[in-house]
Amino acid sequence: MKKFIFLLSAISVMVSCNKAGENEYVVTGTINGVADGKKVMIEVQDETGQLKAIDTVKIEQGKFTFTGSAKEPDMHLINIETVQGKIPFILENGEIEMTINKDSVNNTKVTGTYNNDELTSYKEKGMVVQKKMMKFQKDNEAIMKDAMKTQDTVAMGKLRKEYAKFQDEFTTQSEAYVSSHPKAFISALIIEGMFNQMAPDFKKIKKFYDGLDKSVKDTKHGKKIKKNLDELLKPVAAAPAVEIGSVAPDFSAPNPEGKIVSLGQSKGKITIIDFWASWCKPCRQENPNMVALYKQYHAKGLNIVGVSLDNKKEDWKKAIAADGLTWTHVSNLKEFEDPIAVQYSIKLIPSTVILDAEGKVIAKDLRGADLKAKVASLLGK
Repeated sequence: MKKFIFLLSAISVMVSCNKAGENEYVVTGTINGVADGKKVMIEVQDETGQLKAIDTVKIEQGKFTFTGSAKEPDMHLINIETVQGKIPFILENGEIEMTINKDSVNNTKVTGTYNNDELTSYKEKGMVVQKKMMKFQKDNEAIMKDAMKTQDTVAMGKLRKEYAKFQDEFTTQSEAYVSSHPKAFISALIIEGMFNQMAPDFKKIKKFYDGLDKSVKDTKHGKKIKKNLDELLKPVAAAPAVEIGSVAPDFSAPNPEGKIVSLGQSKGKITIIDFWASWCKPCRQENPNMVALYKQYHAKGLNIVGVSLDNKKEDWKKAIAADGLTWTHVSNLKEFEDPIAVQYSIKLIPSTVILDAEGKVIAKDLRGADLKAKVASLLGK
């Protein structure tokens, strides 16, 4: 009888060790086919965008366990030694469980806490749209290659328009989620991602932010959204607006080699002032169009002056090299506080200002096909 009582007591201790106490988390994972002793790390992205490990344990009998305390929810990754891919999850207090297939970590379901249950549900709904996008790409890969080879812009435009429908579906799905889940942490992540859209609707972003529960607004990401909105929606300083028909104000700033370069010495028959940054995804997506435009029209008199709103010179220079941007570049490395951005009242990027030979503004904020059509109308096809 004593042995039986002792056994029950031991089991009770074992069970309690796997349960999270108040303001604690327990992350447990099960994975087959990975040898005991292999490392498992929890990683998080730091302020510079680099991943760093915050805790490490070893696999024992196909399992691993992390314990600790989280001040607030935040996105983290599980990185398993010898296993390809990483598992995103929200580290928060509570009991978090994951069953992992070492050959397909993308299919891992993370459950046990409200935010991880919501993350799993959101990902599953998103995968429905993603599978349709992948099927469309596969079914039309050959058609797109032929269209690009023959420069069939009509066919390429039609395919891009059809593909954009899937992106619109995903956007609609995400916005509906934010509206109906004010207490979900991933609602803040979705809203934060809206700043990276090609043409962010700041009033819509503010509406979504205002609808969030206080618990989400008080997180690091919630505070970042508010800071961005406060900065972008505040009244513009009393700088004269650079309007179409006005003469563009001259400016000078360092190029990547540190030499001071002015707009005046960089103008052509047509000049595009391109406000961008290495960290701006829409800017980087637009860069191939700018490269093609410059190659086609530079000999006819097109010049481009790239004004980067970066804050790290190394990132700026790497992006120029990686994207093949062979025109003039300047930056004060002060992001949106760059004197040139303030002078031109730039509140979002990418933004363009197009000048004629006399430096007069003839168009603003054109991109892609619209920008090409404008340049072609001025310099000929």
